[in-house]
Amino acid sequence: MFTYSKLAQGGIAAVSYLAAVAGEKRLAGSAEIAADRQLSRQLVAKILTLLSGAGLVEGKSGPAGGYQLARPAAEITLLDVVRIFEDPEERVMCPFGPQWCGVGPKCPLHDTFSEMQQQALQRLARESFAQFEKSAV
Repeated sequence: MFTYSKLAQGGIAAVSYLAAVAGEKRLAGSAEIAADRQLSRQLVAKILTLLSGAGLVEGKSGPAGGYQLARPAAEITLLDVVRIFEDPEERVMCPFGPQWCGVGPKCPLHDTFSEMQQQALQRLARESFAQFEKSAV
């Protein structure tokens, strides 16, 4: 099972919302996204700032401001978003604890967990946000 941080999860939620409203050709604010995805506004604002800095979303400040995707939803993958918030290649956890795999001998599940991790990363790289666009929902 692939797990990711609260920020990465929020990033996926925010980008999926922006993909869903992309066809409306409008900007969406952090409060709107937070309410729809049931996240705190402060968390969404932080996430949008990071996504903007990474070039995945574009923001405009002011009363008529908000955010939109910086490129088509089909060109943004789940892995693109996750990588902004964490290094998913570092997420493989040894069931024997941090002083086993990579420090001592490999645990009996090392190869299995590594293979599962690679499969998860490949899947995240194949999944785009196009599936969240209104016509796909």
